[in-house]
Amino acid sequence: MANSVVLAFLTLIGFSSFSFDVHAFSPSGWTKAHATFYGGSDASGTMGGACGYGNLYSTGYGTRTAALSTALFNDGASCGQCYKIVCDYSADSKWCKKGVSVTVTATNFCPPNSALPNNDGGWCNPPLQHFDMAQPAWEKIGIYRGGIIPVLFQRVPCKKHGGVRFTINGRDYFELVLISNVGGSGSVQSVSIKGSKSENWMPMSRNWGANWQSNQYLNGQSLSFKVTTTDGETRFFPDIVPTNWAFGQTFSSSIQF
Repeated sequence: MANSVVLAFLTLIGFSSFSFDVHAFSPSGWTKAHATFYGGSDASGTMGGACGYGNLYSTGYGTRTAALSTALFNDGASCGQCYKIVCDYSADSKWCKKGVSVTVTATNFCPPNSALPNNDGGWCNPPLQHFDMAQPAWEKIGIYRGGIIPVLFQRVPCKKHGGVRFTINGRDYFELVLISNVGGSGSVQSVSIKGSKSENWMPMSRNWGANWQSNQYLNGQSLSFKVTTTDGETRFFPDIVPTNWAFGQTFSSSIQF
């Protein structure tokens, strides 16, 4: 009896241990880029975006966000990543604020403009690494009149309040799940879903941005998720969505990367 209790406990620990950090995401080295701004002084023009996070105020991303150029966006796989950015004062002492940094989350895509040259308006053209930052974030490191500034950036761990969130959209036989508020590496590499009536995990595919899709009929079932971030960390979210869920609802977990 005692052995079975211990075994059950170890099994439980083995399953739930995915809610703890095994190895924390480490910052990258520093890379040169450029940065502009958009969205207005209150960042209201940054809402929505190619990652699908919607209202960035209510979803916790706030005004410290950025749209990434093609070279950084990676077809949406970079959604949710966090970057520490400083203005390169040695390259532009006129428009840079010295000795300050800002950390932003990738929430949007800055599309290329092939009609303009890379050094005169086509800032987001490949192969340029460019951040089109929410104006309040940009003004932490640059002087407004400068418009565009040289920067240095590094990927850093994302620090989020609360756990990972799952928003269920779509329709019958088409679950479109937005995964948001992801800490650690911030970006999601793969997702699997399991209904309470199934014994098997079913892989989901990226539909767009941070939205993942399943083509199963899962109505009336509690839903569990297995999420792996781009640094290889995996977390399980057992029965995070209850059986009485409805499309359009968001469910917050207590688990984080």
